[in-house]
Amino acid sequence: MVERLRIAQLAPIAGPVRQDSQDSIEQLVWLLTEELVRRGHAVTLFASGDSETSATLHAVYPRGYEHDDSLWNYEFHEVMHAAAAFERAHQFDVIHSHVYHYALPFTRLVDTRVVHTYHTLPDPDVIRMYARYPEAHITAVSRFQCNLFCGLQRMPIIHHGVDAEAFPFNGERGDYLLFLGRLIPDKGPVEAVHIARAAGLKLVMAGPGDDYFRQHIAPLVDGGHIEYVGPVNAEQRNTLLAGAAALIYPLSAPEPFGLVMVEAMACGTPVLAYGRGAVPEIVDMGVTGYYADDLNSLVSLVPEVCSLDRARIREEAVARFGYRRMVTEYETLYSSLLANRRRRTA
Repeated sequence: MVERLRIAQLAPIAGPVRQDSQDSIEQLVWLLTEELVRRGHAVTLFASGDSETSATLHAVYPRGYEHDDSLWNYEFHEVMHAAAAFERAHQFDVIHSHVYHYALPFTRLVDTRVVHTYHTLPDPDVIRMYARYPEAHITAVSRFQCNLFCGLQRMPIIHHGVDAEAFPFNGERGDYLLFLGRLIPDKGPVEAVHIARAAGLKLVMAGPGDDYFRQHIAPLVDGGHIEYVGPVNAEQRNTLLAGAAALIYPLSAPEPFGLVMVEAMACGTPVLAYGRGAVPEIVDMGVTGYYADDLNSLVSLVPEVCSLDRARIREEAVARFGYRRMVTEYETLYSSLLANRRRRTA
């Protein structure tokens, strides 16, 4: 039986941590926090004041910087927010930071064990700084991300998880391909249009757009074969994912995970992607989707990906990426760090 721990979860303050959060980090922190509370741990969530949680909420800021224009220097406020958790470090057995690298300078100033989950790709400067802090227990969200931290301490790899029950399963193949995400060059929205047109299928595009969208994507939208529905909430996202024949994920720049792929699979929807970043770890070739290295290969794979067994896809998503598995792995990590500390001080 796992002992009851006093755990601080330190979330970013861009926006609230809630069940309906649209940003992946906030979604993951919410799932982790709620399940730890259900398991009997004493959890304090450091997040913006408009967050919703079963844990004890500690908020330095009533709203995050995406909703409060007065917090224009967001990096300064992320540091002040992180400092609030470390000022209370003596109250916790473990502090789990999800705030990128903003908590790193505080790690050596406290006796409390600190876990850092780095949710984005670290640049070389960040890696060098983490190398100076062996006290910082880093967890990677994929083998791909872990390899970027090569040369540092041995690092646990804990894949993200989703609440599959929150995503509707659809056993019937839809009649459109789906692009879901920010419409920026790194996400490959233009490539998604090319794939859909070459495959002769309708493409639905959902997500926020900026100047790049207006200049490069909007002219391609015809309201028929290429449809843009704008930013979507959680309910709309789920409907689109469940109704799609496949999710198109043509990244031009690698990502450390790619939660939207797991969300699609939870609906039974297969994934067609470039094999970059963590994609080969998440997509099981010929089972939950396909990946390739060039556009023509992706186009040729559209019929095969759309014919995959959607019930099998859902089963694989639940088995590999259920959030309870993720929470158990973090819970085990917390306990092992405390056990190692006790052995060293005995």
